[in-house]
Amino acid sequence: MFSKTCKYGIKALVYIAIQSIEGKRVTIGEISKKTDTPEAFTAKILGTLSKNGLVLSFTGPNGGYEISPDKMKSVKMSDIVSVIDGDEIIWQCPLGLTGCNDKNPCPVHDQYTEIRTKLRAMLESTTVYDMATKLQSDVQILLR
Repeated sequence: MFSKTCKYGIKALVYIAIQSIEGKRVTIGEISKKTDTPEAFTAKILGTLSKNGLVLSFTGPNGGYEISPDKMKSVKMSDIVSVIDGDEIIWQCPLGLTGCNDKNPCPVHDQYTEIRTKLRAMLESTTVYDMATKLQSDVQILLR
């Protein structure tokens, strides 16, 4: 449902949050290794997330990425998806038909309306903190 870029961004941000909860700043190399994502691609994604204020980036010998507790409690999945994939997942036709709308629905338009509502509610109610604390006991799940 989400692009590979978005999935990698979510995994990276959750890993950063888990490490930040433990008071650690992490490098791109570590994030890439621990989330099993390509390093250059991960760096590009984190650049986008950093530029949009979803994660903090530090340069130098003690550089890396971190996210404050307040920020991880305010950044929602919808923020990550919007920055990386845009809002099309919520509003586009599930079949990719450009003429699909309420007046001219595709065959699954009405059924998808309910799914869209639930998806949007989940994205807007789930924070990075929620994901990090639920995964903190099993960081290995990020590799699956």
